[in-house]
Amino acid sequence: MPRQIFVTTALPYANGNFHIGHIMEYIQADIWVRHQRMQGNLVNFVGADDTHGAPIMIAAEKAGKTPQQFVADIAAGRKPYLEGFHIAFDNWHSTDAPENHQLAQQIYRELKAAGLIASKTIEQFFDPEKNMFLPDRFIKGECPNCHAKDQYGDNCEVCGKVYAPTDLINPYSALSGAKPELKSSEHLFFELSNPRCVEFLEKWTQDGRLQPEVANKVKEWFTVRTNPDGSTSEGLGDWDISRDAPYFGIEIPDAPGKYFYVWLDAPVGYLASLKNLLDKRGEDFDAYMANPDLEQYHFIGKDIVTFHTLFWPAMLHFSGRKTPNSVFVHGFLTVNNGEKMSKSRGTGLDPLKYLSLGMNPEWLRYYIAAKLNGRNEDIDFNAEDFMARVNSDLIGKYVNIASRAAGFLAKRFGGALGAVSEDGIALIEELRFEAESIQRYYEQRDTARALREVMALADRVNAYVDANKPWELAKKEDARERLHDVCSACVEAFRLLTLYLKPVLPALAAEVESFLKIAPLQDGDAVTPLRPGHVIGDYKHLMQRVDIKQLDALFEAPTQSETALAATEKIAPGGEEIAPLITIDDFAKIDLRIAKIVNCEPVEGSTKLLRLTLDVGEGRERNVFSGIASAYKPEQLVGKLTVMVANLAPRKMKFGVSEGMVLAGSHGDDKVDGGIYVLEPFPGAQPGMRVR
Repeated sequence: MPRQIFVTTALPYANGNFHIGHIMEYIQADIWVRHQRMQGNLVNFVGADDTHGAPIMIAAEKAGKTPQQFVADIAAGRKPYLEGFHIAFDNWHSTDAPENHQLAQQIYRELKAAGLIASKTIEQFFDPEKNMFLPDRFIKGECPNCHAKDQYGDNCEVCGKVYAPTDLINPYSALSGAKPELKSSEHLFFELSNPRCVEFLEKWTQDGRLQPEVANKVKEWFTVRTNPDGSTSEGLGDWDISRDAPYFGIEIPDAPGKYFYVWLDAPVGYLASLKNLLDKRGEDFDAYMANPDLEQYHFIGKDIVTFHTLFWPAMLHFSGRKTPNSVFVHGFLTVNNGEKMSKSRGTGLDPLKYLSLGMNPEWLRYYIAAKLNGRNEDIDFNAEDFMARVNSDLIGKYVNIASRAAGFLAKRFGGALGAVSEDGIALIEELRFEAESIQRYYEQRDTARALREVMALADRVNAYVDANKPWELAKKEDARERLHDVCSACVEAFRLLTLYLKPVLPALAAEVESFLKIAPLQDGDAVTPLRPGHVIGDYKHLMQRVDIKQLDALFEAPTQSETALAATEKIAPGGEEIAPLITIDDFAKIDLRIAKIVNCEPVEGSTKLLRLTLDVGEGRERNVFSGIASAYKPEQLVGKLTVMVANLAPRKMKFGVSEGMVLAGSHGDDKVDGGIYVLEPFPGAQPGMRVR
């Protein structure tokens, strides 16, 4: 029976675009999911934006948007990244969706019924300059455990210790730099220190669900111990799950003015995204989750281990739900021998810049897969190693096999495969023998070892080619049969290598399947070779080499103008960020002309539109409807010059046909400034002049 598997990645916070760390995690999970599906297993692979919390609220306010509009704009930019790197989520959702509100509140009620929710009056930091309670992530100070400086108010990124913001030494507001004041507030807590929780988590975290290095780290959090500085660590503490209004989040039932702390509802977003997917398919979410054979896996970075190995399994277990089978933790991605990423120094790796330079997304998929070994270890992107490995492995070893054999088959044998002799069969059997071990490495997420094995097999195939020299056989009249034999063996070997590489290189595998004229490859296909007489297609080059110029451009530091432009975009002038860059050719497609407003009148049945009659110097007049009635009376516009888009396709409206568009300025948020300002050129301009 196929396995039923539910897979997620960590939810990215919806305050910015994806960075390379997100893409690395998504590629790792996507490879694992593709491997499962090639084995015939049934997988639901979902993600979502983590949308709640004060940081979103603050960022939205700075951008002049509502939090809902702010996160919607961020979500709208996700698709190019995911599609660009062939990351195939079944569903991408939002933690602000109705499903998440419902599930988070339901889980809270169940935890409360289980006797694990308590109310306590706490002292909370308040920023006197910003006049607001500070979220944990907007308080910084010295870690009370390891004394690392500039740590956030909820957990230390150096030692992993979880604490309350008031435990920080020398705290300060990350918003204003001011020393925060303590004020009392009633908060709700999930009693993680309850003996029931402690007993459950001690077993759950040590029963093989976590990587050994992660389990050992988590084990430290349960023990009471004396630290080197003489202080003590007291094991698990209760978890503050509420925040005071104003707050962008999910309201806590029966607690007016209180909202769930973002880390309570964020992981519930996994379930909400799955529910949304199943609802769209007409499947029963509750029945799916109740299946005792369902397997549940989370891919996360090492910076959020606390939430996924303590809070999340405890929430699930004590609300009567299934807990994850495993939490797969990976390390961070550094660049060029461990150098910290910095966009200003050109040491960052921008995923969209990578794609915009025409760099093959599967180069990056392969390189990341060749580095990941299934353990919680940092990996490094080294530009020279990247180019050498892609060019050597993918082009020199793998693609080269097809290019060396397919041409002879097409020219001499009409693309038909021939019978393979004993030495070719022995080679193919050697490749086929490794199928199970390669599949096992994929299952263990040890893609580095899987790819080492595949490239070792590619070396054996290339050694076979070099030993038989098909280019020499092609020159001999009496070697026609042997040429057919050798090239057919190479094509079958290439098919097997493609099968083994398909989870990592799905787009390239699809091209190979088309070239070989075969159905999509599945893991069971290793034992079923192509038969003599099977006709393959014409070979076309499958992959280009990495060009050093592309790498130089990828890590080129931004120019001063680019840096200034980026800073300007963050300010969001006029309430809207500057649109994506275009070229002069893009601009030239828009034909802007000076137009004279010959007549203007209200539109019956509309409170927003005015009907403009425009002279654009064409020897005829144009009819244009414009939504400027709130700012102008008709008599204010008659006789004026303005600017219009002259080559906009005519639009049929309820009131008639509109033959263009006049240009006007306004603020992005009409609540900020209701003014609309029609563009008016300086005196001397004439109708029909082009604006350049």
